[in-house]
Amino acid sequence: ESAGSGRGPPCPGAAAALRRWEHLRRRAATAAPWARGLLAAAAGLGLFYVVLRVPLRLRDSLAAVTVFLSTLTPKFYFALTVTSSFISGLIFVFEWWHFRKYGTSFIEQVSVSHLRPLIGGTESSPPAPAAFSSGESEANRQGMPECKVWRNPLNLFRGAEYSRYMWVTGKEPLTYYDMNLSAQDHQNFFTCDTDVLRPSDTVMQKAWRERNPQARIKAAYQALELNNDCATAYVLLAEEEATTIVDAEKYFKQALKAGEMIYRKSQNCHSQGPQHEAQLRRDTNVLVYVKRRLAMCARKLGRIREAVKMMRDLMKEFPLLSMLNIHENLLEALLELQAYADVQAVLAKYDDISLPKSAAICYTAALLKARAVSERFSPETASKRGLSTAEINAVEAIHRAVEFNPHVPKYLLEMKSLVLPPEHILKRGDSEAVAYAFFHLQHWKRIEGALNLLHCTWEGTFRMIPYPLEKGHLFYPYPSCTETADRELLPTFHEVSVYPQKELPFFIHFTAGLCSFSAMLALLTHQFPELMVLFAKAVSVAS
Repeated sequence: ESAGSGRGPPCPGAAAALRRWEHLRRRAATAAPWARGLLAAAAGLGLFYVVLRVPLRLRDSLAAVTVFLSTLTPKFYFALTVTSSFISGLIFVFEWWHFRKYGTSFIEQVSVSHLRPLIGGTESSPPAPAAFSSGESEANRQGMPECKVWRNPLNLFRGAEYSRYMWVTGKEPLTYYDMNLSAQDHQNFFTCDTDVLRPSDTVMQKAWRERNPQARIKAAYQALELNNDCATAYVLLAEEEATTIVDAEKYFKQALKAGEMIYRKSQNCHSQGPQHEAQLRRDTNVLVYVKRRLAMCARKLGRIREAVKMMRDLMKEFPLLSMLNIHENLLEALLELQAYADVQAVLAKYDDISLPKSAAICYTAALLKARAVSERFSPETASKRGLSTAEINAVEAIHRAVEFNPHVPKYLLEMKSLVLPPEHILKRGDSEAVAYAFFHLQHWKRIEGALNLLHCTWEGTFRMIPYPLEKGHLFYPYPSCTETADRELLPTFHEVSVYPQKELPFFIHFTAGLCSFSAMLALLTHQFPELMVLFAKAVSVAS
């Protein structure tokens, strides 16, 4: 248009700048969204400078800035560098705290959430899962790893164990999220639609929803005043009011007597309608829960053979309730008896490819195979003569267990301190590792050389799975959501184990470098003020 009108371009060099802009625009068409945004901003600033430097008299402004900088004193430069170092240090500390607490960089998170949409970028979608081979079944498709929270089979007693820990240390061992999950479990296990027909069950239905422990205990006593045979009221008192295992066992025995009577009545009436079937399911849940907790009381009080018998009888009486993982309680009790042949028999039944795995299953299998060779195992001797078949089997079992849950060895080897296990665990997560090591560390210590074999071999697992979040060796890829769920389940004073280890974000390195560089400039300005002023003037003149 300017050529047709006989006028020249608005400013010398504008046409060349436009040609450069067009060239950059074509090259950036295939670049990433953030790269296109940066190129557009840089090109826009360059065009702004070329076109408007005459009207805005930018050269004069820069000259004025240069004159201003040349008149500054060393005190100003010292104050500037100290302030810069202090501010960048604060940002570094905040970034480090945010990364340790949430596992992400705050600056990167804000950039992704707020700045990327402004420059036209979109959230990168996660890669599609790898296709299954033709031989894999639909069941395997549904078996992809999920961050599903499970009830801890060996969870402690609220009043007799968790509360006593809080009284002694002043630290709350359970998180609100964990206790809320337990409240939901109690409502699912111990209530049904027919509770409105019985005043005591109606009171207990409200009690399970109460957040205040004292209000729950008070409601349990109200239910017993209405019906002295209310089994769920005794369960609540055993869990929360009893301050010793002996007291808890007394309440559970009363609950067992009332629960068996109600269960027999429900069995006789369950065919009368769907409401009676729901009541039978509820009464079955109560009876199984009470018998299991009685077996756990016997185990804690040293009557281990009695506990083993109760668990075996319970598994025979209710074989369809395998999802409650009663076999994990049985495994721990058998290990305490050192009945390793019985432990192997339980593993042969439950360590099956079609059944869900757990740390207790995998690490107990590894412990039994390590027991056969650990007493005579020596890394120096093994490096000279090689591993025997039994040693290879033991090492492979350890690698299999570590792949399933890589957090456990640090607790077994006492590289990390233990805390009380939560009431819910996340399989393959740090919460499951804490729960397993809390009860099974003594069994590993009892077998001579087992921990030494574990110490020498467990890290070799990671060479087989260099990219655990993308591809596993014997199991599905390690789920990336475990850290978030474990932080909700474990208390805040516990340092959550993270796998695989995350690299420090770029902005932590950047702010640390900026803080160090500013501090060094401040120190040099304080020691050599005249020299640093000359250096600053030279930099300003060059710019």
